[in-house]
Amino acid sequence: MSKTKITAEPGKQEFFITREFDAPRELVFKAHTDPKLYTQWLGPRRLTMRLEKFEPRSGGMWRYIHKDKDGNEYGFHGVIHEVLPPERIIDTFEFEGLPEKGHVALQTLRLQELPGGRTKLTAQAVFQSVADRDGMIQSGAEEGINESYERLDEVLKQTHEGQRHEKTPIEQTARS
Repeated sequence: MSKTKITAEPGKQEFFITREFDAPRELVFKAHTDPKLYTQWLGPRRLTMRLEKFEPRSGGMWRYIHKDKDGNEYGFHGVIHEVLPPERIIDTFEFEGLPEKGHVALQTLRLQELPGGRTKLTAQAVFQSVADRDGMIQSGAEEGINESYERLDEVLKQTHEGQRHEKTPIEQTARS
């Protein structure tokens, strides 16, 4: 299992996330655009997720709510600017729990095909200020990112193994 690397240079309005997955790029992309897969891995394990809107296409919108065991809810939303299968997704990200609106980050997710059916994920999040970026990191984003990608590893493994064991119609006919 690969480790997630989060890079946030002092004084900059961005951070980068990199991680490698033992799964083909198409499957990693699908996990970011298929609502059934997406809800299985996004966010810390201690929170449940409710997907309220999910339009994984250029010009689409998304909104989800994470809920803790005490019933506290944390809403997030954004607009999808570009979806280029299976290599890139560009969207905005905004946490709804801040006292003032407008603390929006621009996120770019890139998926690079690696040898052996592996994928390298690189994500860049650009914030409107260094304070916004630092606030995001201090609010527990690192925990959420790390746990999300650990969970994604698990989902990819289960999904990839399931796909390998499914028979194609030709294989089913040949064995009948």
